[in-house]
Amino acid sequence: MNDSSPAHADAVVLDVWCELQCPDCRTALDDVRALRARYGDRLELRLRHFPLEKHKHSFAAAQAAEEALAQGQGWPYVEAVLGRVEELDRGGEPFLVEVASELGLDAEEFDTALIDGRHILIVDADQAEGKAIGVTGTPTYVIGGERLDGGKSQEGLRERIEEIADRLLDAGEQG
Repeated sequence: MNDSSPAHADAVVLDVWCELQCPDCRTALDDVRALRARYGDRLELRLRHFPLEKHKHSFAAAQAAEEALAQGQGWPYVEAVLGRVEELDRGGEPFLVEVASELGLDAEEFDTALIDGRHILIVDADQAEGKAIGVTGTPTYVIGGERLDGGKSQEGLRERIEEIADRLLDAGEQG
């Protein structure tokens, strides 16, 4: 999912492999917000879906995030769902539609999108690409060709992402 076209043509891309039913991804939101605040449009954040089998609503949540993107509220929706992981565990698809409604999105269209599966191919493609590059858990970050796994520990990850981003941005400004 990418709802931010970079204002800078030379923006650094950070792929965030995430799952919306993952408590570790909720924790990682603070890092994502801090990176967004520090870099603004010089860092293009791309949410990539990696639903895990152990979370039964994660695949539907990924599809719902794509519908939110289609309706212009990708990241706000992702943050709203991640902030309430326990409710997603209990409520499933009706909860996903409820969050859409709370954000002023077309809840009926959300419901239809979850039924007709219009976003399944995007989610499948993300998951396949993630597996191909060695993603095994969430959150996982890819920046400048480096994969950083936050599934076991997020300790020091934001600092490492900042080091790589700073290096890439410096190289871009000199090149």
